[in-house]
Formats: sequence, structure tokens, C-alpha cells
Amino acid sequence: MGMETQTPHLHIQVPPIGNDDTQHQNNNFKTMTPPCLKLISSPSPSPSPQSLEPNRTWLDNPDHGPYLLKLARDTIISSENPTKALDYAVRAAKSFERFPSTGVELPMSLHVVAAIHCRLGQFDVAIPVLERSIEAVEPGNGLDHALAKYSGYMQLGDTYSMLGQLDQSISCYEAGLMIQINAFTDSDPRVAETCRYLAEAHVQAMQFEKAKKYCKKTLDIHKQHSPPASPQEATDRRLMALICEALGDSESALEHLVLASMAMIAHGHDAEVAAIDASIGDIYASLCRFDEAIFAYQKALTIFNSTKGESHLSVASLFVRLAELYNRTGKSREAKSYADNALRIYLKPQVGASYEEISSGLVEISAVYEATNEPEEAFKVLQRATTILEQGGRGGGGRRSGSGSGAMAGIEAQMGVMFYMVGKYGEARKAFEGAIGKLRGTKSAMFGVLLNQMGLACIQLYKIGEAVRLFQEAKVVLEEHYGVYHSDTLAVSSNLAAAYDAMGRVEEAIEILEEILKVREEMLGTANPEVDEEKRRLEELLKEAGRARNKKAKSLQILLGSNSLRMKKEVAKRWTGGFSFRL
Repeated sequence: MGMETQTPHLHIQVPPIGNDDTQHQNNNFKTMTPPCLKLISSPSPSPSPQSLEPNRTWLDNPDHGPYLLKLARDTIISSENPTKALDYAVRAAKSFERFPSTGVELPMSLHVVAAIHCRLGQFDVAIPVLERSIEAVEPGNGLDHALAKYSGYMQLGDTYSMLGQLDQSISCYEAGLMIQINAFTDSDPRVAETCRYLAEAHVQAMQFEKAKKYCKKTLDIHKQHSPPASPQEATDRRLMALICEALGDSESALEHLVLASMAMIAHGHDAEVAAIDASIGDIYASLCRFDEAIFAYQKALTIFNSTKGESHLSVASLFVRLAELYNRTGKSREAKSYADNALRIYLKPQVGASYEEISSGLVEISAVYEATNEPEEAFKVLQRATTILEQGGRGGGGRRSGSGSGAMAGIEAQMGVMFYMVGKYGEARKAFEGAIGKLRGTKSAMFGVLLNQMGLACIQLYKIGEAVRLFQEAKVVLEEHYGVYHSDTLAVSSNLAAAYDAMGRVEEAIEILEEILKVREEMLGTANPEVDEEKRRLEELLKEAGRARNKKAKSLQILLGSNSLRMKKEVAKRWTGGFSFRL
């Protein structure tokens, strides 16, 4: 079980506008208006809203721009119609364009326009608005202009992130960082916040070496400006631990987490201490140091029970961790007991809990039940997880994070594997088909694996032609992601060869098996048992081809018993709500 990330999703915030200095105390520059920027109110009396109607000559009055911007902000705060707020903000921007000044009112108004578009889900529309805001200022015109340009780049990066365009997002953040460094120094605390933001963005893009570089920079700056063992340093170390674990350096990750825990204990942040202890337990478990993992989990469980309550999802998550850990050590009774405790919490979650978090927890519980020989209970829990996600899709009372289709695909894939393992191949095929339909277009590695799994179910249902098409597509997808030498790619190729053989397409099967044999000999050597198995299969096909080129297809009973057609299962991993299955 991997360590859970505490990194929040990148998001858009509407920048505060106005004269209130208290609005600008946050040093987080991600998408907020820079702390030194504020609109200067006109000494003239504020115009009435009636004078701003479209049939009025509101564009002729330079005082209308600031007032329209204030109306836009007030409308957003009051949660009124966002379309109305957008209208005010657009008209404010037009007013500032008509009456240009040496200040930064125009880019600030464009930031608000873009933020409202993002709030309405119109991210593509927000991008050119933010690009216009960046063009409207020159860093050489003073600090206010530099920070306005910085804010534009950061908000543009957030918008690209919401569209899933992480490379463009990171480029914008890096441009913002350079402006900020030039405006201040490369060791300024505000630079540290942007470096951390870049580190988080690289983590989301799975670029861990680059994330490590920026996180180290953040940690160094906070050490320079903060007292030893500060909360800021602890937060940096938690992110660094996540990065180190992703890079396979568990010992370094553990060291950072222990130091972070000590810092949080010193400052009395009990809830943070519990979360860190849970992550420590995850790393101990990955290192097979089970006694230390159990101690860390139990310590975190005690704190969460006292600070969050016995029915909180954090408590349920720890019950699941303990259940999985006891199952790994062969203690099925304890594993089932902890799974039961977790299930009671997930079935009666607190108000506002995320549908995806609940369903993900239920999937993990089902895996424990399956491992403890409770297949019927496992199916019930998975069906419950599906129902919860469907309720979320229909707009139920819980909170939805927006990744429901991916989570649903993972659950359906898990159900497909379980149906296959108990011989319900028709149900398995249907479950895999549903998961594939939700992932089609992503062309991810998981998509390729699921194509293969559905192909195996089709083989069992004697739908050989359909299986061949699925194996062929899976082979293309996995070769693109993993290359021809990866074990998953080779396994799919082996399945495709067996399917060709079943259809009587012996020459094509031989061609694939020769390629597989060549790769396995290069990777494993000629004396490996897997190489011997491939040699045996190839020799059989060559004998058949030499004896009768048009010989009818091999019996499916032989094919289905072949070691080449195999389905193994892997329970859901604790990583961004995703699920992974191997051949």
C-alpha cells in the first residue's frame, strides 16, 4: 500500500478585489491577486446600478470601471447568478480598456473574468482572457505590474491543469516563478510557495525527479526563514516523502516523515501527526516491517478516534489498512474483523463525504473479503460501491470530486476479475465491457490490460473472433505504453498467438511465438522455465504446420487449459483512486 498524497488538486480561485487590506494577507500567490495590488477607488460618488444598464452611456464614465468590478465581486460573494457577475466583470474590463491607466486595473479585471468562466466550467474561454491579461502588463513598469503578470501566469497554469494539459500548466508556473524571482530574490519565502506549487504539479504529472528539485528548493528556503522544525518545514517534508517513495527510496521517505511528525508534535497538531503516522505505517508495510506498521497504524487510529470521531472516514481508512496488513500476515480472523469495522463506517458515512472516497474504500474492503474466502460478501460490497457512485452521478447529497467515471471503471474491472475467477464468464465479459467503455479514448495502460482481460473472458465463452480483436488492440496499446519487452505486453502477445492457433491461423501464431521466444531469451536466458515453455509451444505448432498446413483448429479444451491463457488478479492500489490488474 502506497502512501496517500495530501496534495490538493490545483484549482481556480476568484481573486479578491477592493480596498480592504485584510483581503491580501495570504502569501499564497497561486491564483490570488498579489498582496501589493489593490484597486484605487475613485473620489467621485459611486454610480447607481441603473446607470450601468446596457442602454446607458456607461462606457463614457471612467468611474464606472472600478464600480463594475466591485459589483462583480459582490455578486460572486453573495452566490448570486454567476452570469450576472460575468457581465459586470466584462464591462469593467471594457471600461478599463477605454480609459487606460498606468495601474493594473485591466489585468486584474481580466483575472476576475477568467475566474468566473472557470467557475462556469468554461476553461477554454478563460485561456485567451488570461493570455490577454498577461499581454496587458510589463514587468519593467514596476512591482505591481510584475506581480500582476505573475498572477496571470499562475491562474493560466491552473486553468490548463483543470483541462488536464499538465505540460502547458507547468510551463506557465515556471514562467511565473521566473517573474517572481526577478521581482524579489530566489530565496524569498514567497518564492518557496511557488516552488512548492511547481513540485505538486510535477507530482501530478508523475515527473518525480523534477518535483524533488523544486521541493528541495522549498525546504531550503523555509529552513532559512523559519525556526527549526516549523510547520512549514513539516509540510515540505511530507511532500518530499511522497516524492521519495514514488522514486523507490523508502528509507529517505521514512526519514522525512519521522522529522515531519516530530515537528507537528512540537506544535500540537494532533490530526496532522495522525496522518503522518498513517503514512509511516504504509512505508513500514511496503518494507515488510509489519510489527512497526501495525504500531504506527494503531497510533494514528487512536488519535483519529479522539480528534475526528469513531465514524470518520479517516478511521475507516485505517481499519482497511490494518485488515490488509493482517491478511498479508495470514491472520484472516483479525483481517475480517477490521474489514467489518471499516464497512460499518463506509455504509453510514458522515454528511459531505466524497462518493469516490467511499466507493474506493468499499472496493478495498471487498478485496479483503475475497482474500479471506468470503466471495459472496465481496460481491455485495462491490455492488454497493457501484450504487454509491451512481448516486453521486445523479447529484446525490454527498460530495463528488469529478473522477467518477474512472472510479466506476475501476470497480467494474474489479468485479470482472472476481466474476472470472468464480467461472461466471458472461458476467465477467459484461463488467469488463463497461469498464472499457468508460476508459476508451484514454488509451492508458489500464485500458490495454482490460482489453486483454475481456479477451480472456471471450475465450471462455467460445467467442474466439472477438477475443482476437481485443488481444490485437491490447497488444498495440501496451506496446505503446510499455514497449515489446514488458511482461504484460509479452503475455498479451502470447494470448493472441493462442487465439490465432484456435482459429487455425497457425502461421500467424508461429510468427508471434518466435518473436516472444526471442525476447524472452534475451531477457531471461535460454535455461529459464518460461523460455522452455515458449519453446515447447512453438515446437508443437511447427510440427502441426509441417504435417498439415490446413489442419482444422486445435480443440478449445486444449486451448483453455494452456498456460498461455491466464488471468491473475491484483487488488485495488491506494494510488489516486486507480485500480490495476495484471495478466
